[in-house]
Amino acid sequence: MQRLQAYRFELMPNGQQQRTMRSFAGSCRYVYNQALHLQQERYKAGEKKLGYAELCKALTAWKKQAETHWLNNTPSQALQQALKDLERAYKNFFEKRAEFPCFKKKGRADSFRYPQGIQLEQGNNRVYLPKLGWIRYRNSQNVQGKVKNVTISQSAGKWFVSIQTEWEVDQPLPKATTAIGIDMGIARFATLSDGSCLYGVSCKLHHYAGGLGVVGYYRW
Repeated sequence: MQRLQAYRFELMPNGQQQRTMRSFAGSCRYVYNQALHLQQERYKAGEKKLGYAELCKALTAWKKQAETHWLNNTPSQALQQALKDLERAYKNFFEKRAEFPCFKKKGRADSFRYPQGIQLEQGNNRVYLPKLGWIRYRNSQNVQGKVKNVTISQSAGKWFVSIQTEWEVDQPLPKATTAIGIDMGIARFATLSDGSCLYGVSCKLHHYAGGLGVVGYYRW
């Protein structure tokens, strides 16, 4: 069976990498808020909520506009993940697991996510992130499994990398919840502690022959 596991490490980026990560987080926050605003406006106009594919088309249009052309500096996959986060927030709201999605504010849980293109070198304590390059991290434990996605976040002035992996583990065997005792006998092959009986082949023949009034029969 497949098992998902998460690891979190503190990053040690240089000055330029820190500025770039703040820019990436800001771009993802902008896309999330713009998409949320678009959904709210459509709701007010009595129009149907856009799906993820349609939001991606809107994102492409925003990247072509002169006033938001700077979105092209951020990896497309990170911007698309922001749209997926909004889609998940709506789903949780409709399924009554969370409040209605709200706009994100600068400096609060700034983050962005890579679903692919990541490289991890545990021996050298560094991770490669698209458009950021290699960044060293404080390696406190061994990462097991195949890397599925990576989330970069900022907290208390520090940057962290959260790595989600997937790896194969053995299927656990079910544990018995009850126990039954067995009493071996002659008239019956076995009597269980729950009152049920098991008959052997010879016993069944004996009961069958007796029922027909047959005197002689073979027992084996």
